[in-house]
Amino acid sequence: MNQMISVITPAHNEAQFIRGCLDSVQTAAQQAADTVEHIVVLNRCADNTGRIALELGARVVTDDSRNLSRIRNTGARAARGEIVVTIDADSQMTPGMLVEVQKKLDSGKYIGGGVLMLLERVSLGIICSLMVAAPFILRHRVSSAGMFWCLKKDFDAIGGFDETLACIEDIDFAKRLKKHGQRSGKRYGTILKAHIVTSCRKFDQFGDWFAVRDPKMIRRLFKRDPKTADRFYYDVRSETAKQHNVSDPGSRDSDSISSA
Repeated sequence: MNQMISVITPAHNEAQFIRGCLDSVQTAAQQAADTVEHIVVLNRCADNTGRIALELGARVVTDDSRNLSRIRNTGARAARGEIVVTIDADSQMTPGMLVEVQKKLDSGKYIGGGVLMLLERVSLGIICSLMVAAPFILRHRVSSAGMFWCLKKDFDAIGGFDETLACIEDIDFAKRLKKHGQRSGKRYGTILKAHIVTSCRKFDQFGDWFAVRDPKMIRRLFKRDPKTADRFYYDVRSETAKQHNVSDPGSRDSDSISSA
């Protein structure tokens, strides 16, 4: 069954990573039987993210919300495909990923799901920090996340990502997608024959041992504390961008470069 695939990527000052993400999707698209479009949702970018995305053939839309759920949903509303895939800008998919998405959905056994996710580097501190977070993740009984895939009609049926949540919206989405599938006898699946590699920028920013040193931060994140979410997802990245002189008002992305 030929179905268009819409890959959605939220992007907040992602000039450092977006090229790798876009290249990986293009490579995976070459193996897929279906047409693939890549939608990059610009979010208050002050760098060249939008320009890079357009140069590499992505469609660009804009959402300046300080809310990842809303940003992703904006991308989904712009999607033309029957299949929706979400991947973050600092992640790259392996070449066979979109083929595996097609196989899983074409089988009729899966409502959608997540993928195997690998980190770009590993250290003792990272392992220990992940162990601190693991009990909070396991409590939700979600087998995988990292990159989500499902039919657009099922994405819409569950209302997409919950825009009332300040963080941990990905786990919430997975739980609701899984429950939605159970009603029709379909499983929430995990793609294991392909994977994504994601950056360690949170560890670069906060330190490899950050969750060990401050387990309360993890607890606050899983309790969806808005201030902690802002600090974790936006504020530190903005500070890092300033330190590296990423911000350049003369090259600021804006609504005027939308290609939707």
